[in-house]
Amino acid sequence: MKQSKDIVNHFNINQFQHDLISWFEKEQRTLPWRADQDPYKVWVSEVMLQQTRVDTVIPYFNNFIQQFPSIESLANADEEKVLKAWEGLGYYSRVRNLQAAVKEVHENYGGKVPNTREEISQLKGVGPYTTGAVLSIAYGVPEPAVDGNVMRVLSRILSIWEDIAKPKTRRLFEEVVRSIISKENPSFFNQGLMELGAIVCTPTSPSCLLCPVREHCRGFHEGVQDQLPVKSKKKSSKTVQLTASVLTNEDGKVLIHKRPGTGLLANLWEFPNVEVTEEAGSEQEQFLAYLQTHYRAKADLQKPFATIQHVFSHLVWNIQVYRGTLESEVEQTSTIKLVDFTELENYAFPVSHQNILKVYKEVESKA
Repeated sequence: MKQSKDIVNHFNINQFQHDLISWFEKEQRTLPWRADQDPYKVWVSEVMLQQTRVDTVIPYFNNFIQQFPSIESLANADEEKVLKAWEGLGYYSRVRNLQAAVKEVHENYGGKVPNTREEISQLKGVGPYTTGAVLSIAYGVPEPAVDGNVMRVLSRILSIWEDIAKPKTRRLFEEVVRSIISKENPSFFNQGLMELGAIVCTPTSPSCLLCPVREHCRGFHEGVQDQLPVKSKKKSSKTVQLTASVLTNEDGKVLIHKRPGTGLLANLWEFPNVEVTEEAGSEQEQFLAYLQTHYRAKADLQKPFATIQHVFSHLVWNIQVYRGTLESEVEQTSTIKLVDFTELENYAFPVSHQNILKVYKEVESKA
């Protein structure tokens, strides 16, 4: 692997900084988290933007800041309300870690986001990218903020052929950014790289003729911009078959339960569901056995009304969904509830189960 000093050798750093920052000053998109440099808002936006598109994040960000406008308000908020505000964004561990870290800031730092790498990087869920983004954008500290977007851009500009899927490559890019970042305006430098990757130096068909730093781009001059970055393929995702049911009792209330406090989709609510296998009997038999074991309940299942697929980064759920009627009492607990359909909006559901409810309502409206 090359050293960062070799990569930036003969690279006109000062002119590159000037061209990138000048372009960003003129062409930056108007985004709500750019309205000021509030470290808290920068932090929230960067957490939301991980794995999520900007146009998807904007309404979530506005709603989240309206509900939790400060460190103190988020630190003291009920987790159920926080998860509900995040509902639909996915990767829920992000917001749980964010709230845990915000509580630490509230308790240990007087409600002020730390302004040093040593302190902020110790907060729960705050990795090197978020550390660099908050410090550079909010505090003007020349720290690298390297994500896949930035690695793609710099792979092309500096003709770096290392596999960006490997952790050691990220460290190389961090060293490269430390070598070329503007000390005078690290905020606009880092945001300029991010913006360039978002609207010009895109994953496919980069708009090289519109690029403000094309003259500096080794990939463009070598004609290899479409071959960069180098990225090895992920392992194939595991596919899991699930059976779920929207179960109502004689009062028209629907059965929901809360997922465990750790692991995938922790603390979110969902309709009863179970993983099924071909060897263990029919889907209905496996689901009814699960219902008896976990709820001590019996139910009558009708025909399935939907098949929902949900794709995670490492996992695919195929969910066969039945309509059902409870034929016995269900003991309610803190994690098992019978609620009116109108009350469901008070509970945070993962996207897959939001989709189950959506299809169920459509089917019911046509019945």
